[in-house]
Amino acid sequence: MEHSIRHHKQFAKWELLLKRVTDMIISVASLLLLSPLLVVIALSIKLTSLGPILYEWNVVGKHDKRFRSYKFRTMIVGADELKRYLRHQNEMTGPVFKMKKDPRATPVGRILRKFSLDELPQLWSVLKGDMSLVGPRPVGPQEWEHFEEWQRRKLSVTPGMICLWHIRGKPEDFNEWIKLDLEYIDNWSIWLDLRLLCGAVWYVISGSNY
Repeated sequence: MEHSIRHHKQFAKWELLLKRVTDMIISVASLLLLSPLLVVIALSIKLTSLGPILYEWNVVGKHDKRFRSYKFRTMIVGADELKRYLRHQNEMTGPVFKMKKDPRATPVGRILRKFSLDELPQLWSVLKGDMSLVGPRPVGPQEWEHFEEWQRRKLSVTPGMICLWHIRGKPEDFNEWIKLDLEYIDNWSIWLDLRLLCGAVWYVISGSNY
């Protein structure tokens, strides 16, 4: 397959530095500006369902680096253990589990997921440098074990909060999802990141997530 023999793309140091500086500036500004919204979301989760406010998200990042990130909790306590009972309803081919109407989601969680508000705590991961604002999504360790070699190039760069399929639409075929990530890597530029960031604003406002 073409993707399996292509070498990892090399980026200029100044490009990577500019991307990192952009991540830091926007993540700090966003955390400050959105702090009232973050408080409201935290309270709505705490007051409407049992369990912690944040979901601890242990994932694989660039070059197989494992790190801990956080999302606002959108599911009932014990949701990870219940996943095995829902495997037969998986709507995504391949090792990743996706389900539009996941019965484990709480009422508040469904709203947060629809507008991608559960992702906001990842701004802290962006500030720390574990993630970028734009890039292929990080991967769960159990999913990563089942990736083919050509698919692993997806994480040859820092993973991000926003990726190409947010703008193009989420494919149900896992290979097509990976190909979009590789397309982003092979065509990356600061301008591409800025276009995707602008597109993400409409993605959130329109509630295009599921």
